[in-house]
Amino acid sequence: MSDDQMTSRMSRHGNDSKKSSSGPSKSVKKNKKPKKKKTMGGIILRIFIGLFLIACVAFIAGVGVFWYYAKDAPELSFDKLDDTVSSKIYDNQGNLLQDLGANKREKFSADEMPQVLIDAIVSVEDRRFYNHPGVDPIRIAGALVSNVSGSSSGLQGGSTLTQQLIKLSFFSTDVSDQTLARKIQEAWMAYQLEQQISKQEIITYYSNKVFMSNNYYGMKTAAKKYYGEDALNNLTIAQAATLAGIPQAPSDYNPYLNPEGTKERRDIVLLTMKNNEKITEAEYQQAVATPVEEGLLPMESTTPEDVHKQKVIDPYLKQVIIETEEKYNKNVYTDGLEIHTNLDYAAQEKLYDMVNTDEYVAFPDDEMQVGATVVDVNTGNVVAQIGGRHIAEDVTYGLNLAVNTGRDFGSTVKPITDYAPAIEFLNYSTGKIIRDEPFKFKSSGFDVNNDDRSYLYDITMRTALYYSRNVPAAKLFEEVGKDQVSGFLRGLGIEYSQIQDANAYSSNTAVQDDTKYGASSEKMAAAYAAFANGGTYYKPSYISEIVYQDGSRSVNPDTGTKAMEETTAYMITDMLKDVFTLGTGAQAQIWNLNHAGKTGTSNYTEDELANLTVPYAYGAVPDSNFVGYTKYYSLAIWTGYNDKQHPILSNGQNVAMHLYREYMEYLSENTENEDWEMPNGLTQIRGELYLKGYENQGNYSPSSSVSSSTTETSETDSSETTSESTTTEEPSSSSGGSSSSSSTTEPSSSEEPVPEPTPDPEPEPEPVPEPIIE
Repeated sequence: MSDDQMTSRMSRHGNDSKKSSSGPSKSVKKNKKPKKKKTMGGIILRIFIGLFLIACVAFIAGVGVFWYYAKDAPELSFDKLDDTVSSKIYDNQGNLLQDLGANKREKFSADEMPQVLIDAIVSVEDRRFYNHPGVDPIRIAGALVSNVSGSSSGLQGGSTLTQQLIKLSFFSTDVSDQTLARKIQEAWMAYQLEQQISKQEIITYYSNKVFMSNNYYGMKTAAKKYYGEDALNNLTIAQAATLAGIPQAPSDYNPYLNPEGTKERRDIVLLTMKNNEKITEAEYQQAVATPVEEGLLPMESTTPEDVHKQKVIDPYLKQVIIETEEKYNKNVYTDGLEIHTNLDYAAQEKLYDMVNTDEYVAFPDDEMQVGATVVDVNTGNVVAQIGGRHIAEDVTYGLNLAVNTGRDFGSTVKPITDYAPAIEFLNYSTGKIIRDEPFKFKSSGFDVNNDDRSYLYDITMRTALYYSRNVPAAKLFEEVGKDQVSGFLRGLGIEYSQIQDANAYSSNTAVQDDTKYGASSEKMAAAYAAFANGGTYYKPSYISEIVYQDGSRSVNPDTGTKAMEETTAYMITDMLKDVFTLGTGAQAQIWNLNHAGKTGTSNYTEDELANLTVPYAYGAVPDSNFVGYTKYYSLAIWTGYNDKQHPILSNGQNVAMHLYREYMEYLSENTENEDWEMPNGLTQIRGELYLKGYENQGNYSPSSSVSSSTTETSETDSSETTSESTTTEEPSSSSGGSSSSSSTTEPSSSEEPVPEPTPDPEPEPEPVPEPIIE
């Protein structure tokens, strides 16, 4: 074959020399089909399809979720739309104490509602009210964006007027209840309502429903009470804006109590009216310049009977409102609750009369104050409570001295801080011998002395308690240790921010944190109740049951926790009985009644004595207290003055004991005079109580870590020094202000207890503060 023929043949098979040199792989690639390039249109189409599918799935899921919650929504009831949402509060016998809103709502029909008020309400609450079917998606989206961005002007939320009406009529208004399920149900019911009644009827229902502060419901009621009999038909633009702004926060926008806040809210309403073209610029400027007090009538007064009843139950109702909010997360003004309390109204009225008249107890003057709490020892139910004397008629829900922890309960803390822990943790007996001598705390170097600056040397724990000696209490406190004492006190509802040595005989605390730390009559009554019932602590409770609008209920379970052994509670009770017959509480004695109790007073520092507002000759003290109990009731009483620098003089230092005697005698009239039975686990030897297995508790407690000369007095001479004390000394200064006094083994009724000085602050780690009066 010639060369030309060979070349021709190779050419026909595609194997020329150039292609051959590039290798066989290129020949294979040439045989594959080229890939198609993706176009932008195709990509967009795929994204659109994907988003559409996601949207479909989300829509179906959303519909499913919506229907899942919406199907459980309450049925529409026009009776509920028409009712007020006030709460009814009852005593423990089911008698109505107060109806928040009863007889304080005057309804009006749709044709009575003035246009200026409609314009104000719609502008600030729901400016697209006439254009949506009950739910406003634009409003919801706007509220969502504002909440996320934090740029909300505060003018509008996500709910329409229709939804707000539904919420007021069928649901709780508490923020914690605004769940997804609840919002869906509101929306569904709002849509249904819009299909059945007109917009004018909806806004009329809303205006008749809302809470308008000062226990008024409905805008016609508020217009009449605030501006006059025919005010609704003659409202000015400024007045209409004021009324329209109140429902958002009735307590904050009370024109009597907070005119500045009311004006700020009113001006926001006026701005929305201008922006919504309901008023002109000139009208806006004129209304904004109008004082919020213009045309406002004086606050309405009530009948003498209403005033008296309000004053009788005022401190108790305040605690009911607080417990409703804190424990049940409900609002008594907007949630339409039926609240059954633990209040014994007859006992409450009796206590009120005792502290506000001189018929039962001789008070030194009208300025002296009282904080007192009565607790059912077997449930923790607060039966009655007084938060002050001679409270002004225009003060409602003011400072409640019964729960205030700013004052010192003095030696009444010794049974719960020193003696009960010593029995509980160290197995001490009532006959335990403790050496009463000069003493210094090891941890702080804090000197402790008795008020009379003398010592009884070797005395039993029983004697130390009913004579209220300081040194034995301090020694027991140190032996038990702060950690165990703190844990024991927490089990009785008493807590300190950081317990100090001086808390062995004082309730002063460096930090109060409202009412969390320190002692109050409420806390002390509940703590002593654990002695009365055999060792169980019940947290004080004002409410027994709440019935909600839907018929569901919340019931206080009345469950307590074990705070101490029954043997401990009995031994403390047995010793505290002697306070009346042998110790400092003779003037609180009630003959033929089985009861136990403890006195307690505080004292001034030398600096405070120099600045007292009232001249004194002897024994000026800031606080005087008594806590006592039977098998049924525990009663704690604080007396003093709002101004701590106004002292209790000798003519007022027995008031707490006298009030306890008179009131506990009244409480015990309808109960059996039942005594405590000694529980198993105790042995009685020569009048003293011993835990079984610890009958040889006759040894001495550890003596002072600092030796010094003492005034040694035998126990047989102890009847000459029965004064109780909280006097302490620091190396650099000494407290003063109280002289010693004496009483016989069985003091006469005319004798007075010797007041107890308040401990000076410890040098470390935290100074014991002086009481704070809020």
